[in-house]
Amino acid sequence: MFKSVGIVARFDKKKAVKLAEETAEYLNKKGLKVYVEETLKGKLKRGWDFRPLENMKADLIITIGGDGTILRTCVALPKPEPPILAINMGVRGFLTETPPKNMFTAVDKCLRGEFLTEKCAKLSITAGNTKLPDALNEVLITVDEPVKLLYAKVSKDGEPVLDCQADGVMIATQTGSTGYSLSAGGPVLDPSVEAFVLTPICSLSVLRSIVFPANSKITVVVLRPKKVLAVVDGAYKHVVESQNQSITVTRSKNETTFIRFRENFYNRLRSRLLFRGIGGKI
Repeated sequence: MFKSVGIVARFDKKKAVKLAEETAEYLNKKGLKVYVEETLKGKLKRGWDFRPLENMKADLIITIGGDGTILRTCVALPKPEPPILAINMGVRGFLTETPPKNMFTAVDKCLRGEFLTEKCAKLSITAGNTKLPDALNEVLITVDEPVKLLYAKVSKDGEPVLDCQADGVMIATQTGSTGYSLSAGGPVLDPSVEAFVLTPICSLSVLRSIVFPANSKITVVVLRPKKVLAVVDGAYKHVVESQNQSITVTRSKNETTFIRFRENFYNRLRSRLLFRGIGGKI
């Protein structure tokens, strides 16, 4: 099923780099073409085919790290994206599928076709006339300096929704509802709910999250300041300069596909986000 594999790993963690080398060797011995992200160049013993993520056209991507590694991978990968097998070497790793100890068992299952796929919707984002990378988790619109407020008007399909005075405005997917959006007070969206959620960040007034249908067109018109940031998945930043600039968000035609070995969204939710109390169960 898979003939080529791209390997992406945390380059700041020795264990992740070591596992990346072992994985590359393992796949190479099985006759697969192996690409390794260029950030690992000089850290691995062998001279692999190192490539930037933007040029990594593979049948399968293996990420070794946490959710941050996955997000920066998805921002940069050529579209349509190949499926991702995510190995957890992060702090929480909510999006990951398996621990390092099960790495090679997971790889063998992939090669035998013994897996499920989870398709995750993405956001298409346009700032003025500039198309930004699609977001798997969220887009955050915020000021580029601390202790400044964002003044913005939010509309849905051309109809006014709210006037916002806050540190920022975030629009998240179902996948992103378990990340930064959740930390900011937003709801968790079941993966089967085709929607995304808008959450004001530290609003001056009592503004709660709003859940919109996935086919909505959300427009955020920034009144001031004249310079703000649009941050996609924490991995890509775009400076928006000019008054009354608009950022438009819709559902993307692209998706991210994860390799899964069982249906385990609520298991991951319980075990990785809803932490156990000391000495007890959830």
